[in-house]
Amino acid sequence: MLFNSFNFIFLYIPIVLAGYFALGRFSHRSAIAFLATASLFFYGYWTLKYIPLLLTSIAFNYLSGSLISRLKAGNKGTHKNAYIALTIAVSCNLALLGYYKYTAFVMEALSSLLGYTYTDPHIDLPLGISFFTFTQIAFLVDVYRGKAHERNVVNYTLFITFFPHLIAGPILHHKQMIPQFYDTSRTRLKSSNIAIGLSIFTLGLAKKVLIADQAAPFANAVFSASTSGNVAMFDSWIGALAYTMQLYFDFSGYSDMAIGVSLMLGINIPINFWSPYKATSIIEFWRRWHMTLSTFLRDYLYIPLGGNKHGETRRIFNLFLTMLLGGIWHGAAYTFVIWGALHGILLVFNHIYRKIIKSFNLEWLSGFAPVKLLYWAITMFCVIIAWVFFRAESVKSAVTILNSMITYNQNPSIFSELDQTIALAVIATATVIVLGVRNTAELFGLNKEGQIVQVCSNAPYKWSQSLPWAALLATLFFFGIVMQFGTDAPNHFLYFQF
Repeated sequence: MLFNSFNFIFLYIPIVLAGYFALGRFSHRSAIAFLATASLFFYGYWTLKYIPLLLTSIAFNYLSGSLISRLKAGNKGTHKNAYIALTIAVSCNLALLGYYKYTAFVMEALSSLLGYTYTDPHIDLPLGISFFTFTQIAFLVDVYRGKAHERNVVNYTLFITFFPHLIAGPILHHKQMIPQFYDTSRTRLKSSNIAIGLSIFTLGLAKKVLIADQAAPFANAVFSASTSGNVAMFDSWIGALAYTMQLYFDFSGYSDMAIGVSLMLGINIPINFWSPYKATSIIEFWRRWHMTLSTFLRDYLYIPLGGNKHGETRRIFNLFLTMLLGGIWHGAAYTFVIWGALHGILLVFNHIYRKIIKSFNLEWLSGFAPVKLLYWAITMFCVIIAWVFFRAESVKSAVTILNSMITYNQNPSIFSELDQTIALAVIATATVIVLGVRNTAELFGLNKEGQIVQVCSNAPYKWSQSLPWAALLATLFFFGIVMQFGTDAPNHFLYFQF
């Protein structure tokens, strides 16, 4: 069930809201149990095949967390056993993820290396496995660190299966979610939550349907053409820029819809994007893009590897390895390996450059508008080049597009003049919105945890409970729905594949 589907918008959400708040009037525990059940239904709606896998994963990690907690609470002699239990539990989670996500890739790589023919195992990737696996690994590590502990199996089940985040994130932490499930006020209907939540959901729907889905055909056409030969220089740039905007508005739109639905339920989930295409460095980009993944990689990979505590050489290695593994997490393909490696290299160079600038006391240069603009242009160029590998079906396809982007050729365009005009209009509109409009958190007065900190602001261009905003959002909702009439099915969100 897609967030942008009619079934979700007009059936599932109204039923869930009505049931949740109706039960909440009489029993908080019943409302939480209902929401957990509704979340499992949401997952099972895609396919019942992987419900047992999800429930087994939940049961295993819940019991593992309980065991680690008991061992940590015992005498000092059991602390080593707690570490062993943590290692086994995390290894099992990674093995599960590795089996479903990387078996075919590893077999193909080994067959190429050793020179034998392999049979594709055709293992279907369970939806959301990367997200619910990482969420539970973070929980286990937090239990070992003494930062988390959960005895209520229903609350834990809801923590993992909470439907707004289950399929494509954001990656949640125990400390962010579980206290909210114990708060009885969360199951009481609040008109302000409904108003803001529905508004954010509508904005996310508009991002997905009115921008991302309109950019998609141009990106798809160029990347498909690149698999069979060179593409025209102009086309290659259209493809790269269209995908750059498609990916952002698709994933950011999904995240907004997840935040909006959660707010309607009285629950806050963290912001996942903070104007990443306004970043003036790769370091800043990763502080703004897919923020929950960046936090996870920092807290549960980079820091455990040693972070910056063992000298500059080790720090560079840890940084590069973290981004490389972050790339591999996205998918089992050499293109994702290269994408992760590119960002690792870029981050390393960015840190070295900052160190050099600081040593010469030239940090003040970044305050000048022309220098800022230059930094932004370099950052976006690097991001766009890396996105080509992220999207391409093969390394060869990515190289073909990159070569076409920097080399003038006589290849005919795959687009008509009208299509070129439409593509440029979509890209230009998306760029204006990215650079000239406040992000969702700024518009609606949310902090990075997704909590409402400012309501009904009178500041220019910020959301308020007013007729102009109601009219604007109603218009966006109308067109977001109308644009999907006549299609065989709503377009999937890009991050579902991860």
